[in-house]
Amino acid sequence: MSDRQLRLAVIVGSVREGRIGSTVATWFAGEAAQRADIEVDVIDLAEVQLGAAAPSMSPSEQVLAALSGLTPRLDAADGFVVVTPEYNHSYPAALKNAIDWHNAQFHAKPVAFVSYGGLSGGLRAVEHLRAVFAELHAVTTRDTISFHGVWECFGSDGQPKDQHGPAMAAKTLLDQVTWWARVLRDAKATTPYTV
Repeated sequence: MSDRQLRLAVIVGSVREGRIGSTVATWFAGEAAQRADIEVDVIDLAEVQLGAAAPSMSPSEQVLAALSGLTPRLDAADGFVVVTPEYNHSYPAALKNAIDWHNAQFHAKPVAFVSYGGLSGGLRAVEHLRAVFAELHAVTTRDTISFHGVWECFGSDGQPKDQHGPAMAAKTLLDQVTWWARVLRDAKATTPYTV
């Protein structure tokens, strides 16, 4: 059993101009960084130029360049937290593109979700993502963090107006994702996961 810090990749799924996703992700990464057992890597897909088109069988030079920076970071992660909005009852195309260019990087690793949006708080996007990550042999956590009416949830300082509820939800989510990350990492060290 290894005592080294767990590498947690926090993936910011929205790339739209004017998005609130980076605010949500920055808050969550701050919560995670308070834990001694976690090393946080924030992966903002707005900074990864994967293009808007669906992946083809042969990546373009632009996509290859983007993947050269993204793939090693996903590979190094012991677990993931996906920060996603809900667009048209599902998740953003940029997030799907990033997932579709990767497969083995998610095998036998946990994925948790922080969602946000209007009335549904992004929960429909999360339910769609659960099926996608199951196909990639990932394990999704039961509990999520969900911001309903997100535009009213955060103050000008980038922190939730309700300090207690989101902090408690973050603790629960982090407890679950780190438990799975540690168990799966240690299991793979003795018994390689095969697909």
